[in-house]
Amino acid sequence: MPRLPRFDVGQGLERFRHQLANVDALPQLCVLGVVAGVLTGVLMVGFRSLLELGGLWLFPADSPEAFEPIPPALRSLMPLGAALLIGLWMRSTPQAGRQVGVIHVIDRLTYHQGRFPLRNWLTQWVVGLISVLGGLSAGREGPAIHLGAAASSGLGQRLRLPHNSLRVLVACGTAAGIAASFNTPIAGVIFAMEVVMMEYTIIGFMPVILASTMGAVVAQMVYGPDPAIFVPDLHLNSLLDLPWIIVSGLVIGLLAGLFVRVSRLGERLEPLPMALRFLMAGGAVAVVAWWYPQVQGMGYDTLQATLSGSVAVDVLIAVAVGKLLLTAGTVACGIPVSIIGPVLVIGGAAGALCGMAGHWLLPIEASDPALFAMLGMAAMMGAVLQAPLAALMALLELTHNPNIILPGMLAVVISCLTARQLCRCGGFFLSVKRQGLHPLQQPLMQALSRVSVPAVMDRRLERTQRMVTQAKARALLTSEPVWILIERSSDEKPILALKAADLARWLTAQEEAVLEEKESEESSVEGEVPNDRQGRKETPKERSRDKGDPPMIDLLEIPGERLELAPIGLQATLSEAFNKLNDSMLDALYVEHGHRPKQKRISGIITRGDIERFYRVGG
Repeated sequence: MPRLPRFDVGQGLERFRHQLANVDALPQLCVLGVVAGVLTGVLMVGFRSLLELGGLWLFPADSPEAFEPIPPALRSLMPLGAALLIGLWMRSTPQAGRQVGVIHVIDRLTYHQGRFPLRNWLTQWVVGLISVLGGLSAGREGPAIHLGAAASSGLGQRLRLPHNSLRVLVACGTAAGIAASFNTPIAGVIFAMEVVMMEYTIIGFMPVILASTMGAVVAQMVYGPDPAIFVPDLHLNSLLDLPWIIVSGLVIGLLAGLFVRVSRLGERLEPLPMALRFLMAGGAVAVVAWWYPQVQGMGYDTLQATLSGSVAVDVLIAVAVGKLLLTAGTVACGIPVSIIGPVLVIGGAAGALCGMAGHWLLPIEASDPALFAMLGMAAMMGAVLQAPLAALMALLELTHNPNIILPGMLAVVISCLTARQLCRCGGFFLSVKRQGLHPLQQPLMQALSRVSVPAVMDRRLERTQRMVTQAKARALLTSEPVWILIERSSDEKPILALKAADLARWLTAQEEAVLEEKESEESSVEGEVPNDRQGRKETPKERSRDKGDPPMIDLLEIPGERLELAPIGLQATLSEAFNKLNDSMLDALYVEHGHRPKQKRISGIITRGDIERFYRVGG
């Protein structure tokens, strides 16, 4: 019986890594997208299950959103206790380990190639659960995004995948987190590309679509196919509502600008002690919650009641204004709560108030306030995040009604323009810089981040010491290398790269000189010493030749192009290589392969010219 060929897992994984380094590794990235989507969906189910267990343990109605049945004194103490617990955790955590949420995801993607610390991941679990169950104004979407992105990236780090694939895994985890939280896979994709990645490419879209789909599938297997919020059948009664929709978009844009500006007061509050800032945040929620518990937690139950028209006007005002200030104030005080869920609830309440005002102005033609509530949700989300397309996709998926897109587009655009132009506010997660673009928005860095150095580096090289014989030099050229790496004699690290063509040219010139000298000697009288050697000492080269020793060549003395070198890892992207070349003011890097310091080997060399050619031709 013939033996089946044996599959080497290590070689297969190495081949997989090499394929991922290229810009066109779409099939491999799609496989990673599916795995990241399933992983994130499972994590999100686990996070929601912990919230439900907390609801069974702490809440009379067995729901983590039902703060209304809790006695006023107890529900006012809950945010103070939550602030205390989060403060104790933060105090025991180093400063670098306190960053969580979407802002942390964007920061790691921008400056750390999508690598996430484990400590921050654990902090996200603790802060996410305590903030929601403890009655602070917080959501679950930020933890879902951070947990999914970090876990997906951690899988790639565990497999030692190139960093360009880690970026895609971060986007996959982000999209799957949103999809699993709201059951809105399309909105998850657009959010990941518009807010986190800040680019739209076919290579990026397909894996993210698969990840978002798988995240939604996992959530639907546990919670069913219905979206997180049940939306009644809504439609626009008359085109006469459009002017009022414009006014509503303007109002919500102003509220969004207020939200962003209040949340950015953290720089002014930072000199205060952390205990005082946390006490201020918890105390403010405690005071409002005594009368209006609807401002606490995620608020999806309040949003659901708003869409059904069963919320009093004073409660809508408390949610639209009070929850807005409490959520933004909590962020400004340094408690890293998720704002996406509360922003939707705030927008829904503000939209419902605008719809009620419209009914008062046009009692016959005005549309249902629930329609304005849905438009308010999308408008507030789009304006705060400066992500209009993601807001529109969420509106479409939540309502399953394409007819709502027309008024939705109008409301979202007006609110986004109002927040951006009138209030001078960029997106909550990313401020618009007046002195240039954010690194993730720069076309050069976007293109270079999609490819790792193995796809561009030159593997045709030979390594040698500085001093070699002519025979050794000729042997170096037998494999037709492009570069000769000259190593230090002490630590065997290359310090210079010499063009192999320059060495070949010099050897050819030396051979021609030897032939000329031999012909000159043959034409001279036998036994006669040439005039140029009379009356002087023999050089070391002549003396070694007379004694039969092979002459030594100093590769640092050969005329030719030599580049100073610095190391870079095999998993690095071209953007990392480009930044390192600029920081070290060099023109070339040697690519190291391996993880143990004494067992690292050199896989290739990459020059500034290689990167520039890739960007001009293939980027």
